[in-house]
Amino acid sequence: MELFDHTLSDLHELLHKQEVTVTDLVKESFKRIKEVDDKVGAFLLLNEENAMAQAKKLDEQLSEGKADPSEILFGLPVGIKDNMMTLGMKTTAASQILDNFEPVYNATAVEKLIDANTITVGKLNMDEFAMGSSNENSSYKLCRNPWDLSRVPGGSSGGSAAAVASGQVPFTLGSDTGGSIREPAAFCGVVGLKPTYGRVSRYGLIAFASSLDQIGPITRTVEDNAYVMQKIAGHDHRDSTSVDKPVPDYLKALTGDIKGMKIGVPKEFLAAGVEDGVKARIKEALAKLEELGATCEEVSLPHSKYALPAYYILSSSEASANLARFDGIRYGVRKEENELLQTYKKTRSEGFGDEVKRRIMLGTFALSSGYYDAYYTKAQKVRTLVKEDFEDLFLQYDVLIGPTTPTVPFKIGENVEDPLTMYVNDILTNLMNLAGVPAISVPCGQADGLPVGLQIIGKHFDEETVYKVAHAFEQATDHHKMKPEL
Repeated sequence: MELFDHTLSDLHELLHKQEVTVTDLVKESFKRIKEVDDKVGAFLLLNEENAMAQAKKLDEQLSEGKADPSEILFGLPVGIKDNMMTLGMKTTAASQILDNFEPVYNATAVEKLIDANTITVGKLNMDEFAMGSSNENSSYKLCRNPWDLSRVPGGSSGGSAAAVASGQVPFTLGSDTGGSIREPAAFCGVVGLKPTYGRVSRYGLIAFASSLDQIGPITRTVEDNAYVMQKIAGHDHRDSTSVDKPVPDYLKALTGDIKGMKIGVPKEFLAAGVEDGVKARIKEALAKLEELGATCEEVSLPHSKYALPAYYILSSSEASANLARFDGIRYGVRKEENELLQTYKKTRSEGFGDEVKRRIMLGTFALSSGYYDAYYTKAQKVRTLVKEDFEDLFLQYDVLIGPTTPTVPFKIGENVEDPLTMYVNDILTNLMNLAGVPAISVPCGQADGLPVGLQIIGKHFDEETVYKVAHAFEQATDHHKMKPEL
């Protein structure tokens, strides 16, 4: 655990001074996993034999002076959310329908980390097909919050956040469709970024809602997050939604200087439904940012009240189309019957969990003849209005700020029978996916002994400013240094 109290740049320095080896880091990761993951449940699959063999090769490169000293991620262990393709390693999206699926290629984001000589120690728990806000929809096992094992870690990237918070790996990759990186980052007291849509390739990510999904990093600090983002960002010709735009040097943005910056605070983000303890921490964070020289003003996102229903109609509609491919014929588990139609029915009814079925049915209904214009088309119009709200505010403000979640982590089982209450957990995060803008969650203290996340939202492709504000706040506080005791 002591090794992973260090930042990524600290670990890099220790490796190149030969004070530790890559093998030491990988052993430490698996040791910690064996100590705590039976309680936390962050990992679905471990890659120990291959990881140790790879560590040995990288140690040889280090000892021979062949390791690139500018490659900060060299030799560092990483966990990958189980909806990203990993060559030679099972990828299930936490669903029974893909229980036997082993990909024949790597996702682009995974490939970029491999090129940086990181070591994948395993695949991380998640809500099935990334559908959920609590990680209770995994078809394999529960993932628990390291701060309180009776509470959820957030979803759908619950395993990715819990693994970092509990010191099992120094960083992970998650995916965010409506808040699935930021919400678990907030609940687990770590840093999670949803990049601008199109900034990180989605190639090799098992699609939930293709126009909303984005891969992003989860880390202990903002600087660590920027290092990982620097590596995975960039254009990919294999992804038609990937934007061919130069990737700036995110590390240069971490100056700590935010004097003169204008911050908008949407009044809707601190309205009814947001717990008093969460509001208090956000107001303290805003006061701290003003101390650092920024100006905070109340603003409005007038169409935000329509965003949640629009998000669930659009995401479910895209899911109903994307998940049609899981039929047991070409890949995945097959439940054989005498007739083809019965094979489809049995495979899908037994392979998908309740939440996935619920969203497929909702999406199919919204896309059906007679309802398409009333629901899907109207939701797309709302999406445009939400995007325009952000664009109008960003003409006057550098970033927008509010809480990441309306509450602290809730108890396991508390909302599982109430899908509508569960969906409301995304109320402060799904707008950014609809608009495609970047947003980060950073720890900003605790309420009732549980982590609270501060959400910082930026303009399209302006992750630099988001990182600048997040880093300045982090350096002026000690919230990121707090750790759960397992």
